[in-house]
Amino acid sequence: MLRAAVLGSPVSHSLSPALHTAAYAALGLSDWTYDRREVTEVELAQVVESLDDEWRGLSLTMPLKEVAFEVAVTVTDVARAAGAVNTLVRRDDGRWDGVNTDVAGIVGALGGVEHDGVATILGSGATGRSAALALVDLGVRDVVVAARNAATAGDVVALLAARGVRAVHVPLESWAEQPRRLVVSTLAPAASDAAAAALTGGRTSLAGTTLMDVVYADWPTPLARAARDRGAVVVSGLDMLVHQAAAQVELFTGQRPPLDVMFAAGHSVLGR
Repeated sequence: MLRAAVLGSPVSHSLSPALHTAAYAALGLSDWTYDRREVTEVELAQVVESLDDEWRGLSLTMPLKEVAFEVAVTVTDVARAAGAVNTLVRRDDGRWDGVNTDVAGIVGALGGVEHDGVATILGSGATGRSAALALVDLGVRDVVVAARNAATAGDVVALLAARGVRAVHVPLESWAEQPRRLVVSTLAPAASDAAAAALTGGRTSLAGTTLMDVVYADWPTPLARAARDRGAVVVSGLDMLVHQAAAQVELFTGQRPPLDVMFAAGHSVLGR
């Protein structure tokens, strides 16, 4: 038996078990299992150390994406730049490689979206940094970072500037004053409400804009609803989740899973 799981706290809401299990079944990997496990930051190192050779991969959700650097023996350049490890892959020597598949997930979700080289990121946490790197890969060269925390927003601006991208920070509440063709929201629910409020009662049109909200539970979010009401095309966080999970499956098993099967599994759990 070969094993993988998603770790985090809280983790009961995670769709990863449904996505990975569907992928393994489609690939005929009957000897693979995928579970979820409640693990806090202080517990991560001990939990990872306790896993035997059956364990081949771990998906990491909050709040483990930063502390995972302490348990990985190597870290990819993308993960280091993003400051976030969301995947641990078992090495032949029994230790773990740290990888970030969130960037690939965002690129996969937005690969066909027109953006004219400009975009807005809402939020400046770990997922905001991953979004910044994804936008670079997508060819965006001008980014507005709308966030409440000026210090972390400055980090995202610097990350983009180091890659030749023009970037500025604006307050979160002003993100919609000059709408752009592509908007990526990485906000937690409370801040997402504030971003939605920036549209409420105004006359801002988002016709021609695509907004991706990384949230997939309780869909649509208030921000997604407000943006759609003003003409935006809205992309659910499920798209990002499926693409990043597919990358994890390939890292764990060496086989690329069918995306349509994983999307179907996600929609089934979400009831859509």
